[in-house]
Amino acid sequence: MEYLTQINDMLTQHLGEFGPLIVVGVLGMFMILVTIPILLNQPEDPLKKLQRANSSQKRDRKNKKEQLRQASRNEQLEKFASFLEPKDEQEYSAMQLKLRQAGYVSKDAVRFFHFAQFSLGIIGIVIGVLLVTVFSNGQEFSGQQVLIRVLVPGAIGYYLPKYWITRRVEERKEAITAGFPDTLDLMLVCVEAGQSLDQAIVRVASEMKSSYPDIAQEFEIVAYEMKAGKDKNQVLRDFGTRCGVQDVSSFVTVMIQSATFGTSIADALRVYAGEMRDKRVMRAEEAANKLPTKMTLATMMLTVPPLLIILVGPSAKGIMEFGSGGQ
Repeated sequence: MEYLTQINDMLTQHLGEFGPLIVVGVLGMFMILVTIPILLNQPEDPLKKLQRANSSQKRDRKNKKEQLRQASRNEQLEKFASFLEPKDEQEYSAMQLKLRQAGYVSKDAVRFFHFAQFSLGIIGIVIGVLLVTVFSNGQEFSGQQVLIRVLVPGAIGYYLPKYWITRRVEERKEAITAGFPDTLDLMLVCVEAGQSLDQAIVRVASEMKSSYPDIAQEFEIVAYEMKAGKDKNQVLRDFGTRCGVQDVSSFVTVMIQSATFGTSIADALRVYAGEMRDKRVMRAEEAANKLPTKMTLATMMLTVPPLLIILVGPSAKGIMEFGSGGQ
């Protein structure tokens, strides 16, 4: 008991009031960092290995579907599925949709996102502890200062993946909006050449990869879902939801209404493609009209001071010389 009291007094003397708490936190994080690799490197269950070997030998359609469904799953993250996935189904669906809008369509995208938040949060806390203990250069901190220096890097690391996903979603929406008029023009050419809507989508997905890869990826997903036999209207609705762009949602509505009422898809595409071209010109004109307002402050800061120096400088110099001559 006396030995524990001496350790407590020593830690309090060197690390401050929260010295024992900091040491306990560091030891806990060290145990977590050591335990995670051990759990990830656990030997595979022989029963699971036998089941996988037996399933590979079966040729029935049901087992093939299950194998394809689980093919892209990360087995190491599967062990932490209950920890890395939201319990609420709506929260999980919303997070999955946001990641898909950011371009991450993997089945493990939600798990990787939460794993990144957890890992970067721990790394931030470790960095904060090192700043307080190792890199403090003997400076003593109060309890509030210690908490701020430890928790702020952890919070930054925890929210960094969310900030990255938000930025990625906005950039991808802008890329889809920029490439959508050209995509509609190419689709209109394919439809007027005699191809069906399914064939036009496949051709657009292959032709637009080099110039607009984001919109090409979405059309490629649409093509695969249509080939798989999914309902065409539902495929188009999912397409509009994944993109999250108003122009794409309007295009989906036009295509569904055209198929429902039996009107010509080529005519609907021609009208809508013309509207998208006009809308792109209007966006360019709007951006150009905003430039003078944005450049006003910069122009005044860069031109007014040199102009004042040029105009007032000689007069000020003459006044100074006249004053010195008079003395």
